[in-house]
Amino acid sequence: MTTASVPRADAPIGVFDSGIGGLSVLRALRAALPHDDFVYFADSAHAPYGERDDAHVQARSRAVLAELQAAHGIKAFVIACNTATAAAAEALRAAHPDQVIVGIEPALKPALTLTRTGRIGVLATRGTLASPKFRALHHGLATRAEFVLQPCDGLANAIEKEAACADGTSARALIDQYLSALGPLGADPGAIDTLVLGCTHYQLARQHLLASLAGRAVTLVDAADAVASHARTRLAEAGLARPAVDRAPGAVRLCASGADAALHAAAARWLP
Repeated sequence: MTTASVPRADAPIGVFDSGIGGLSVLRALRAALPHDDFVYFADSAHAPYGERDDAHVQARSRAVLAELQAAHGIKAFVIACNTATAAAAEALRAAHPDQVIVGIEPALKPALTLTRTGRIGVLATRGTLASPKFRALHHGLATRAEFVLQPCDGLANAIEKEAACADGTSARALIDQYLSALGPLGADPGAIDTLVLGCTHYQLARQHLLASLAGRAVTLVDAADAVASHARTRLAEAGLARPAVDRAPGAVRLCASGADAALHAAAARWLP
């Protein structure tokens, strides 16, 4: 690790995304670990990640981890971004073997247990879908269902802008475009009945846009709860679980590398 101090159970958990999308994961983390403190870092000055090369994402992931270690002494680093996990998680774990690092991946495996038609749509950034990590995941499951992969250029950015100005017109148009590109949706034979939200930003549009546009017959799947459960397990294994005795609900500190108006507006809207 780059810091001299050893993580403590009462240290905060760092949560990292290129923007506001990781708030969906933070929400699940707070439910799973209600007595822990969190520092959420939105790398808004260097976003979006989904359409940038791996070198950019890796460099920013290293920089954010170093900053959260130095400034906050975090006991865990949760990468609440599919693109950053795919590009940087393995290298970060190799460079920081004593740091608890938890990533996220599109929920293809849970989707397999839910589909009845055998056709599953995957909405994700172009960077996530092109990554070796995702290709390996997809390849290992491709014989068990038909996965229809749809890159969603611009959607994360549109959802980010919606948080700042409360105008979902651009996000709605893009979601409609990408859902149409997937083909038939619903419970009929040959239709896509399960939709994987492969970017944490998309989860923030789940109820008010995605669910209504996809229709009631389509099940939406994300990985936020699985990430939170895994983080809780990793902290317990590392001896860093925070006792609940006489502990009030944990606090959340919001940080951003750029303008933070969208982050604070989104947190007020989506965090409990």
